[in-house]
Amino acid sequence: MDNEYDLSCEEGVRAPIGDEDICAACDLVLAQEGVERPCMVSISVVSEERIRALNDAWRDVDRATDVISLECERPDDPDLAPGEPCELGDIVLAPAYIARQAASFGTTEADEFRLLLTHGLLHLLGYDHLDEDEAEAMEAREEALLALMPCDRPIDHVTLTRHREDGDA
Repeated sequence: MDNEYDLSCEEGVRAPIGDEDICAACDLVLAQEGVERPCMVSISVVSEERIRALNDAWRDVDRATDVISLECERPDDPDLAPGEPCELGDIVLAPAYIARQAASFGTTEADEFRLLLTHGLLHLLGYDHLDEDEAEAMEAREEALLALMPCDRPIDHVTLTRHREDGDA
């Protein structure tokens, strides 16, 4: 499948994994989720100041976070013509925030970034963690997908989707 990724990195900000790894992780998630339609995803790597402004503008939450997902279309949308690419949406990640979070969860920056990229993409595919059952299903799916990715070291239990406490993403 020929997915398209629009990758951007704010000046002075660096992702802890390369563009090829970002695209490969997204391709793996989409394939494992059974998405057969080509998808387009925008992935932005930004500063904490920028993600805080986006979080405030889009979610009315005036604080920084690790990842924000903004959904556009779903691959199973009946209004999409057969074979027409799906504009899945946008994923915005803040590596500085993610790095601090990695330290608190005992993961590497790269692995935490992969987790949050996966988390954001699953949101675009309709997963959520608004209630206990949804959160457990999303966490289990994140763990299963991460087990298929080349990681620095095995990632222990996703620890209740880093967002359980504050309702982010």
